[in-house]
Amino acid sequence: MTFLEEYIQAIETGEILVGQELEFVLHQLQKETQDPRYRYEPKRAKKRIQFIERFCKHTKSPFHGKPFKLELWEKAFIEVIYSFIRVATNKRRFKRVILLISRKNGKSTLTAALAFTELMMGSGGSDIVCSSNDDAQASIIFLEIGAMREMFDPYNKRTHKNLRWILNKKNKSKVFKLSEKTHNKEGYNIEFGILDESHEMKDNSIAKPIEQSQSTKDEPLFINITTEGFINDGYLDKELQYARRVMAGEHEDDTLLSWLYTQDSEAEIWQDERTWVKSNPSLGLIKKVDYLLDQINKAKMDKGDRMYVLAKDFNIKQNNAEAWLMEQDYVNTSTFQLEDFIGCIALGAVDLAETTDLTCAKVLLMKKGDPTKYIHTRYFIPESKVAKGAIEDKKDYLEWARQGLIEITEGNEVDLSRVAKWFVDLYKNYKIRTYKTGYDNRFAKTWLTSMDNYGLDTERVDQNRFTLSNPMKLLEADLKSKLVNYNNNPIDRWCLSNTAIKIDNLGLVMPVKVNDVRNRRIDGAATKIILYSMWQRYRTEFLESTR
Repeated sequence: MTFLEEYIQAIETGEILVGQELEFVLHQLQKETQDPRYRYEPKRAKKRIQFIERFCKHTKSPFHGKPFKLELWEKAFIEVIYSFIRVATNKRRFKRVILLISRKNGKSTLTAALAFTELMMGSGGSDIVCSSNDDAQASIIFLEIGAMREMFDPYNKRTHKNLRWILNKKNKSKVFKLSEKTHNKEGYNIEFGILDESHEMKDNSIAKPIEQSQSTKDEPLFINITTEGFINDGYLDKELQYARRVMAGEHEDDTLLSWLYTQDSEAEIWQDERTWVKSNPSLGLIKKVDYLLDQINKAKMDKGDRMYVLAKDFNIKQNNAEAWLMEQDYVNTSTFQLEDFIGCIALGAVDLAETTDLTCAKVLLMKKGDPTKYIHTRYFIPESKVAKGAIEDKKDYLEWARQGLIEITEGNEVDLSRVAKWFVDLYKNYKIRTYKTGYDNRFAKTWLTSMDNYGLDTERVDQNRFTLSNPMKLLEADLKSKLVNYNNNPIDRWCLSNTAIKIDNLGLVMPVKVNDVRNRRIDGAATKIILYSMWQRYRTEFLESTR
């Protein structure tokens, strides 16, 4: 029995669970073993499997130094790549492979072992490339191959390694890396290519040179290993769209092998943890179940974590910007009286935005023994924007001004000295002293001068994901727990409803407008996040003042 047959049998008996996409491909491959266009000869695959299990060792904790024992899915995967032979040419059928698999399932180690095997067993004079969007990612597999080589050949009798490549002394094949950082991506003679984490790539500027360099080869192999990601309409999106058209029979390409570990729905992730193996075939052996349970619990509480976990741990594509909160998350009808905080210390924040547009200032107040954060707000808008805003934003700024929620300043831009004076008036009228005030940097110069003249301390809060990610996640958790009393401010509610969350490949988040539409104001939400950044920086000192 071949490993392909053994894998399919384990799936059919329920011993192994896979998603519908992979199951369809596996049965299609089984049928094609009887297709007269191909011969299915596992001989070359078995040699590689035997080499890996005999000579390759794990290079990282907790398996460091242990023999590489391939799982059934890995054996079937390798077997299929190397066993389909085209009868007409007597050459290997598959030239390109997509392995879509969730993080921490051993994909880098597997492909490193395959590349090292190719270095030692493949055609002489071959170039073997480890590539990715950035140099650090490309180095991961390159260094792993190097570590396997050191264990296999500790005295450098058969191989040699320097900073640029790993060389087989006998057949002159070599391994090197390629990334966006590489200046000249042309002129290579690549036999075997690995593209790692292609979800980060916006275009094919790395993949295309590799494919073109293989154009003179009879049996090239280009393996794209990746999880899902957040780049919209990027390289991976196009590759998967093409692969799925081939799988559906809409396009003919028998040189492409699509091996996709995917869930059948998002709902099953939350409802049945037994289905997690569909996108995590090494769950319980490499990836820990407890780890995934912990990630799921975090994802239930945090939108950024949810998007990251769904993409990275379950291969469910996420838009890099989605609506941040549901209505029930941010609606809070609780109110408070500012008179309750006479003589208190506050933390402040401003979002100065464009001075010709909506501007926001906030202070955060707390009571002794009460975890609720009370947020008092004043918006500012230039007079010239009021009538135009009623049309563009479909909001009645005059009515909000009558309610004391927004201050209209003369002219075409907000008078930022009035924003500074608002903090001074809080002290004059309520003896509320602002300890520190955070600000975004873009249009702050005039405001900073006014604040300095009043003797008020300010601190810059950079508007990037590294600075805003944690405050945004904490604000989300507090909003959901109804620990943010923003006095039922309708402008705040509007801004929160307009806010989307943008996530990167590190799981860091920052606020953006929903669908990037200009008239969807998020100033109030952005100011809250700046305020929470100040809260995180000065929490200890601030809480001391409330005791």
